[in-house]
Amino acid sequence: MWLSNAGTLGLVWIALALVLALLRRQPSLLLLVVAADGLADGLARAVKAVVDRPRPPVRYAKPEPLVAVPHDHSFPSGHAATSFACATILATAVPRLAVPLYVLAAAIAFSRVYVGVHYPLDVIGGAALGLAVATALRLLAADLPRSRRARRSG
Repeated sequence: MWLSNAGTLGLVWIALALVLALLRRQPSLLLLVVAADGLADGLARAVKAVVDRPRPPVRYAKPEPLVAVPHDHSFPSGHAATSFACATILATAVPRLAVPLYVLAAAIAFSRVYVGVHYPLDVIGGAALGLAVATALRLLAADLPRSRRARRSG
């Protein structure tokens, strides 16, 4: 249950990003993780509104969930989306931490199934969404310096 709580709002990822940004003297890392967290969360909420899949406790009386059941829909998992988006951004910046970062992301995602508020497909969909968000942000961030140079020289 504590993993599920740790993943709420992506705060564990923002804390990790803050520490790594300070240690590496790279404030842009914190900014990129905050952007990934917010974008993944927003997109997950938008998809939930469209897909309209009820959560397991709404559909089945047993087993009872171990945490309070969120009032929004089930697919995709916002915890999985934010966790995989942030883990991907951090793993790209600090490759030697990739395995523990992805293990943490997977554990947070799995915790949502364990506590009874998501189906496995919800967290798989959330993880895929998070990976897509991080990939798009990485490409955008990599392209920004090139477009600035092009404007200066043009």
